[in-house]
Amino acid sequence: MSRKEFLKGPKLFSLARKKALLLDIPQEKGVKLDELIGRIQTKEGNEVCFRRKTTCTQSDCCWQASCSASMEI
Repeated sequence: MSRKEFLKGPKLFSLARKKALLLDIPQEKGVKLDELIGRIQTKEGNEVCFRRKTTCTQSDCCWQASCSASMEI
């Protein structure tokens, strides 16, 4: 498994906005990063968990490197 790049701030928000556009998710002014990533996770059929859990088992999640959850092996 390759190490995923840790993104934060504007770079993470930019990635989320681009991914949301690809998935045809409406982008409203003032939407918070956690909410936008949650919408992306829902649209992809995944559990909404970004920065909501303390541990994570989803090693293939593209947000895992920037999430505050520790990886459970």
